[in-house]
Amino acid sequence: MPKVDVIDLKNQVVGSIELSDVVFGAKINQALLYQAVHHYQAGQRAGTHKTKGRAEVSGSGRKPWRQKGTGRARIGSIRSPLWRSGGTVHGPQPRDYSYHLPKKMELGALRSALSSRLQDGALKVVKEFTLESHKSKEFRGILGLLDLDRSVLIVDNSDNPNLALSSRNLAGVTLMRSRDVHPYHLLGHRKVVFTESAAVHCSEVLS
Repeated sequence: MPKVDVIDLKNQVVGSIELSDVVFGAKINQALLYQAVHHYQAGQRAGTHKTKGRAEVSGSGRKPWRQKGTGRARIGSIRSPLWRSGGTVHGPQPRDYSYHLPKKMELGALRSALSSRLQDGALKVVKEFTLESHKSKEFRGILGLLDLDRSVLIVDNSDNPNLALSSRNLAGVTLMRSRDVHPYHLLGHRKVVFTESAAVHCSEVLS
């Protein structure tokens, strides 16, 4: 079972925990991670793109000139796709890009992502975030002590208003509960920080 050091907010080791080998020591499946990330991004797409067909563009429905005898090409409407300002043929229309991904695949991808982050040394476990203030500047200083700069994902299940307020305005810092964590978030941040309780919870639930 993977053994991970538990640190405090001063980056001092205060203990260690053993995590589930099934969750944090799983074999990394790159293809499964790709499918999970693609599935998440597809669900985030707005799908509001829209082009106008010949029935929707402005213009008269009258035939511009008679069919024969003018020497010009025959035409039935100035809204024809062949003409400037005419309709668009087979253009994009509003649609839903989301699709179903089996639950077992999602859980397998989550285990692979957690194992990958741990093997890369990008995962840390903090005892708890006991903050005296909700000031973002002070929290940025704490992240500096923990060697966490730029892109950081923080996973904490406790109701910690100081943590929520101090982290929400920091660029690159994302705070989530363990039930909302997705492989997309784990792979999209350079560092991942779990509180001890959140790490234990993930280890037990995903086992």
